[in-house]
Amino acid sequence: MAQAKLKLGVLISGGGTNLQALIDACANSDFPAEIALVLSNIPDAFGLQRAKKSGISTSIINHKDFEDRDGFEAAMTAELKDAGVELVCLAGFMRILNNTFVGAWRDRMINIHPSILPAFKGLHTHDRVVQEGVKFSGCTVHFVVPDLDSGPIIIQAVVPVNGDDTGETLGERVLEMEHKIYPEAIRLIATKSIRVANGRVQINDGNYAVDGVINPALVN
Repeated sequence: MAQAKLKLGVLISGGGTNLQALIDACANSDFPAEIALVLSNIPDAFGLQRAKKSGISTSIINHKDFEDRDGFEAAMTAELKDAGVELVCLAGFMRILNNTFVGAWRDRMINIHPSILPAFKGLHTHDRVVQEGVKFSGCTVHFVVPDLDSGPIIIQAVVPVNGDDTGETLGERVLEMEHKIYPEAIRLIATKSIRVANGRVQINDGNYAVDGVINPALVN
């Protein structure tokens, strides 16, 4: 009997290129997860069209329709639970989440950030990297905790910063790696190949010879 696939809820606010990477991964019959719901706080987010094109259920919960963040997040939680979501994936979701929402999905919500955390948390990452003269950047998939961009790290990829890079050109190369490591992080979670211990992710998977930080060359 085939094992049930992990049900994902993907939260978006924009174009959804990382969402598309997850849609493509889930289209493979041997991928151990499926997208149960795509939820956006922006009614005209292009990512909703990506989901509908692939026959994935969508929901719009506009934060502007609520008097406070608690009401907005309670509505999101209700939608996610109604869809049977087991793992929440933030994919360009541009709202800061309250501790209550984060706590409700502890160790069941992940995010992808375009830097090698804990360096360059927050916004405008690529421009800041170029301005600082950093030689390597990259991206990180991590569990979400109340502190911004600070949860246990699941997987990272490294991208060299070229001397003539702008924030835009660097961002394009980092995004390519985001599309590889986000599905891989979900695969590790869905196959129960990782656990969180003492604030760190430990990986128990024969494909990897290292624990915690994954060489992007090992990601197909």
